[in-house]
Amino acid sequence: MEHSHRYRAYPSNEVAMAAEHHINVHRQLYNHVKWDYTNSPDDKPSEYAQNNKLPEWKRQWPVFSELHSKAAQATVARFHRNLSNLRKKKKKGQKVGWLKRQSPSEYRSVTYNQSGFDLDNKRGRDGYAYVRFSKVGWVKIRYHRPLPDHATIKEVTLKKETTGEWFVSFSLETDDEYVPEKPALDSLDASNSVGIDLGILNYIHTSDGKTVDWLDLEDEYERLRREQRKLSRKQHGSNNYEKQRRTVAKVKRKIRRKVLDYQHKLTTWLVTEYDAVFVEDLNVAGMLQGDENARNKQDVAWRQFITLLKYKGDLYGTHVVQAPARGTTKECACCGVETAKPIWVREHSCPSCGFETDRDANAAMNVLKRGFAELGLGWPESTPVETVTATDTADFQRVSASHVVETGSPAP
Repeated sequence: MEHSHRYRAYPSNEVAMAAEHHINVHRQLYNHVKWDYTNSPDDKPSEYAQNNKLPEWKRQWPVFSELHSKAAQATVARFHRNLSNLRKKKKKGQKVGWLKRQSPSEYRSVTYNQSGFDLDNKRGRDGYAYVRFSKVGWVKIRYHRPLPDHATIKEVTLKKETTGEWFVSFSLETDDEYVPEKPALDSLDASNSVGIDLGILNYIHTSDGKTVDWLDLEDEYERLRREQRKLSRKQHGSNNYEKQRRTVAKVKRKIRRKVLDYQHKLTTWLVTEYDAVFVEDLNVAGMLQGDENARNKQDVAWRQFITLLKYKGDLYGTHVVQAPARGTTKECACCGVETAKPIWVREHSCPSCGFETDRDANAAMNVLKRGFAELGLGWPESTPVETVTATDTADFQRVSASHVVETGSPAP
């Protein structure tokens, strides 16, 4: 299993200048790889073919010889990985363009693959460690959590954020023997599994009667609008413009961190509480293309939440399955009859069987049933849907976003 650890870095001025220079050279190499690929008259070169061209390019352009060989190969792989992602999106029917040349403001990281780096966690005072990057130097990091003893370091990335802060990320690989084993499928039932309906007013609604509120980010967005107005009044390219641009970047960073921290805690709670978690398979990209409520849909970061949930499921040994999302709100969780209802109708009342519950609770129960079907398991006939959650919405357990804490964290 692959996972990653990220640490804040504090390079000296000399090392920071060397790192910025190397990142810029890698940017030039990336753009040259793109140029070589685009201007190839016959068959387009593969990643392997362009790696074989690196010695020739280093002789022709000596600036490329400053780069570590494995880091240069990682830059070539970066281009082909981006190319592969475009092809996957196009195959899914999405409109895609072409890879653009990278500007200095867009290309801000360098990756060392397999070699060219060393980690020294014995050097310095407690809570800090040092990482050596070949041809760059030693970089101090805040070593707030040690790397697992049974994990192998596959890649190390040095990145400068738009705020001016530096970070070091370790890509780790753990043997299967150290990964928790997921529960047997025949042991799953409605008591140790949960279906999740993703919303906006309530971030999630579970099939067993819990709702979790969404974060209130209005103050952060108001500050962002205020700082962006200040930025628009600065002369582009001036020192004041650059200073204000960093201020705007820090406000955006705070919003991203609050959302990510919230999602980390919420997903950890779900995978440690249940043996199986079923979530809607949403077409997030398509939903964002609509005119209505696109801003709110982007703020909730559903795709990031689902990605984190799958990652945590592998990390903690929990089944995480995406179930078809179409019709979960219309279909009655009790009898299966579909009833159309506008978005402002928040209650589900089935005209066929009389089953009544909250609209999102009904959707969550449908996700649970479809999740069992995705695993090839039948819905237990001995467990009627009414026993999964209360039918009276007043009995739902509502949890404020400020009270979502990770297992083991102190109570707020």
